[in-house]
Amino acid sequence: MKEFKGFKRGVNLGGWLSQCDHSEERYQNFITEEDIANISKWGLDHIRIPIDYELLEDEKGNYRINGFELLDRGLNWAFKYGLNVIIDLHKTYGYSFDVGEKESGFFENKNHQERFYRLWEEIATHFGHYGDKVAFELLNEVTDPEVSETWNEIAYCCIQRIRKICPDTRILVGGYHNNSVEALADLRWPQDENIVYNFHCYEPLIFTHQGAYWIPTMPHEFRISLKEKAEVLNQKSVEILERPMTGYDEKWEKITGEYFERLFAKAHQISVERDVPLYCGEYGVINLADPDDTILWYEMINSAFEKYDIGRASWSYKQMDFGLIDEHLDAVREKLLKLL
Repeated sequence: MKEFKGFKRGVNLGGWLSQCDHSEERYQNFITEEDIANISKWGLDHIRIPIDYELLEDEKGNYRINGFELLDRGLNWAFKYGLNVIIDLHKTYGYSFDVGEKESGFFENKNHQERFYRLWEEIATHFGHYGDKVAFELLNEVTDPEVSETWNEIAYCCIQRIRKICPDTRILVGGYHNNSVEALADLRWPQDENIVYNFHCYEPLIFTHQGAYWIPTMPHEFRISLKEKAEVLNQKSVEILERPMTGYDEKWEKITGEYFERLFAKAHQISVERDVPLYCGEYGVINLADPDDTILWYEMINSAFEKYDIGRASWSYKQMDFGLIDEHLDAVREKLLKLL
């Protein structure tokens, strides 16, 4: 399988330039050079930086020079400490994975799509000269399977336009259902040798998102252990999330590392057939879970990443309900960092 060199083990900087109030205070203080130095000490090789279009554009689509300068500062910090960078467009004008953002019309509106292409041309112009140190992720978490083919066409057109500026920059593309691993099969075959297939993994969701306030059907007080019987995990998934646990096999007594190996097996096969690297851009466990269970989950998923040589970036460095440096993980952090 083709390797995504330089992007084996990383972490997300969620909440800095995306999913935030886009204030100058946030930009200047949420992540500092000290944080980047700390990540480098963990032995990781890259960071994923989610950005919203508001960082780089005003409402009318005029570019914000200071936004590009802020992002460039983050890249230079990363390079100073030996880290590569994925620039992830987390929200574009007219679309966000988060319905609370109230963005709409992107997949139907050609003007919104043209604005998306032009923004990526601008990003490519500013950051494409960094070569293998930087990769571009076109758009975070397409949700609706019904727009799959439309998204394939948009991604194809966007890559074509980026290639006129950056012929060799690695470009990440993910599928529907929030970049689910199952959606990779419906992505178009890579149009050149520098495309990377991207997915996210928070399975089993009933465990990793227990008590999550942003899931409408999830009781805030709900808690469950990963050591619970697989049958019970699946039952709770059906009751609360209104769907079976992804990849559930009724023969299993407990969730083990085999769960993730089976979950990623088809993706690995697609990767080999299409000669395209795999990358997991987000994975993690909510801060409400038992810390020892969190360690167990990371052990399981990490074994599958290693088996299939999948690069990855955990969610997220701080806060965002999954923070790796936050207090709830103090007792297990030393173990956890070895599993990223």
